[in-house]
Amino acid sequence: MTPVELSRTVLRAVRRAVDEGELRVSVPERVVVTAPGPGGCGDYATNIALQLARPAGMPPRDVAEILQAHLLSTDGITDGITEGITDGIGDGSTDGIADVVITGPGFLNISLGGTAPVALVEEILRRGSRYGFAHGPSAEFVPLYCPREVRAVVVMDAVARILRSQGALVRTRCEAAPEPQWADILGVRVDEHGTQGAHGVQGSPAPPHLLVRPVPAPADPLPLGRDAARWALLHPAAHDRPRLTDDHLVQRESNPLFRVRYAHARTRALGRNAADLGFAPAPGPVEDAHQLLAALADHPRVLARAAAQRTPDRVARHLVTVADAVLPLLPAVLPRGAEKPSAAHRARLALAEAAGTVLAGGLSLLGIDAPDHL
Repeated sequence: MTPVELSRTVLRAVRRAVDEGELRVSVPERVVVTAPGPGGCGDYATNIALQLARPAGMPPRDVAEILQAHLLSTDGITDGITEGITDGIGDGSTDGIADVVITGPGFLNISLGGTAPVALVEEILRRGSRYGFAHGPSAEFVPLYCPREVRAVVVMDAVARILRSQGALVRTRCEAAPEPQWADILGVRVDEHGTQGAHGVQGSPAPPHLLVRPVPAPADPLPLGRDAARWALLHPAAHDRPRLTDDHLVQRESNPLFRVRYAHARTRALGRNAADLGFAPAPGPVEDAHQLLAALADHPRVLARAAAQRTPDRVARHLVTVADAVLPLLPAVLPRGAEKPSAAHRARLALAEAAGTVLAGGLSLLGIDAPDHL
């Protein structure tokens, strides 16, 4: 069961509790599942019981106990697997819910079947750079509009890429023709330019365009080159002033962009070295990889949230999280000395390749290259 399937399964548990009169609340549109926090357990956790407690007029733990019973029911487990088949997510072989434990004031801690992490890695390797993308086009049309300012154009370009990954139809417009160098060096693409004429105020979007207007760049980012410049403009939140310094070009650990690209390049190098040693990746259990697995599982949610809130900085920060989680794993991927490749080596290699896939896909959505050699 993937995180998306699990989220839907929890949502169905809420809906059943409402239908059966156990809870008197409005069913939320979505439920967020994350890695368990301090004091938690299992594979995923959700605070949905705490969210529903006040509107339900009940203690959070009572709400949690109601939802726990529904999640542990046989039909709840079956529904989670069935929906994976219906929606085209997975192949129906993923495990369902094995246990649900309530901790703290009412957190639901959910344990999946023993092969859930394996299924996650298999899904990432199967879908490749499109892991986390929508499975088809949506009915959403999003017209974006930005002022003629370099950071605004870059942010709009990244927002458009992320929205398209979630199936939206996007049309971008700039108030005036961007500088040619912005396209040549920064790789931005704008569908059209010009003000909105009679439908809007000069220099402002006509409804229903969505305005993209981050804090402007304090200097010309072009001397940094495409990748460093885009990262410098996209990594900070839209309301933060970006730093356009040579620090983004430094090839060391203090540079987040370097860590992300270095982690990706290392995963690709391990794949080449493993091939030279005569073994290939094979998803399997990996010890002490919970943080990395949680970050990889969270990737679809991060993309969906970044699309909904027009925040490419979420994607950039998530890639740093994935890179920092995978780097400690990499030294143990290949056999050492006379050691023979084992199932553990193949499983670690598969997990590393899955992380590299997520890093490459995320960088692509930000318009940044992910080189195999660094």
